[in-house]
Amino acid sequence: MNKMPNWADTILVPLLSLLLAAVISGVVIALIGHNPIYALKLMVSGALGTSTNFSYTLYYATNFIFTGLAVAVAYHARMFNIGGEGQAYIGGLGAALACLYIPWPHWTLALIGGGLAAAIFGAAWAAIPAYLQAKRGSHIVITTIMFNYMSYPVVNYLLNGPIKAEGMEPATPSFAAEIALPNLSAILGTFGIAFSDRGPANFALVIALLACVGVWILIWRTKLGYETRAFGESESAAKYAGINPTKIIMIAMLISGALAGMMAINNVMGEAERLVLNAVEGAGFIGIAVALMGRNHPLGILIAALLFGILYQGGAELSAELRIPREMVTVIQALVILFTGALDNMVRMPIEKLFLSLRRKEAK
Repeated sequence: MNKMPNWADTILVPLLSLLLAAVISGVVIALIGHNPIYALKLMVSGALGTSTNFSYTLYYATNFIFTGLAVAVAYHARMFNIGGEGQAYIGGLGAALACLYIPWPHWTLALIGGGLAAAIFGAAWAAIPAYLQAKRGSHIVITTIMFNYMSYPVVNYLLNGPIKAEGMEPATPSFAAEIALPNLSAILGTFGIAFSDRGPANFALVIALLACVGVWILIWRTKLGYETRAFGESESAAKYAGINPTKIIMIAMLISGALAGMMAINNVMGEAERLVLNAVEGAGFIGIAVALMGRNHPLGILIAALLFGILYQGGAELSAELRIPREMVTVIQALVILFTGALDNMVRMPIEKLFLSLRRKEAK
């Protein structure tokens, strides 16, 4: 029997964790000489106040959806994929190569080809740690972290050599204009909805939402998803039921790497329209917090990604307006991660005790 209702686990616990993080963040802001209430209003308006700001929020959220889903799929198979950063980076390389060297006649075909290349490259980068886990017993956390650091010099070498554009910047040439993904203003404009065209949000948001639906179907409505969850709950029971551990580890990590790689649809194909150095900008690591906060469920990940998108965009506005060092904004973001992840049990255990005591009273 669950110690608390599902709604309390998925809504109440994260909400209280966020409130605690907000209180501690307010104390930090007060200590450096600023009004925490004003700072909160400024952060919210900076993220949601205008359609341009909201476009940036949605752009960041799209990145976090892809990397959050990547972490969640592996987590359901009892694996902690820390390698989303490197997989997204290598996925960006795949998308860039597809967009640079294949003459796509239209953005829809480029989206399919570039997205598929990004997924394949991301999955390939995840395949080696998966194999080492399945066949050699190497811990997936260690190997995926190592592959993060290996991805940087690979892309750095290529951006400073074989695929470098003319000039000093380590980046590829810009993609052809005809394969540029439409931005959110163009998409909403077809429905008569006015939206700023100055923000970076683009068609990748639609793909991210479809990915949420696809992961939900995969995990909770397919045989493979059932086997993955069964393996994640108990490897010995799964083996007894005839589930092949090697198969589950490999497939789960391939899907996880593919989802992380597909982030390139947003940041490489949709926003920059080229591959630049450090294109991922930490989104692979934020995806871990997004998945944990979203309880590894696509709907929870969507909501958590929007929250972190607000923190990223609102934090940038807060830093610019109040002259708060960017590192202090990072501290606020870290507090949210801390309370929703590492200190989750600090909130969860008192709530569990409360619901258990209520059940005892009802039983009397």
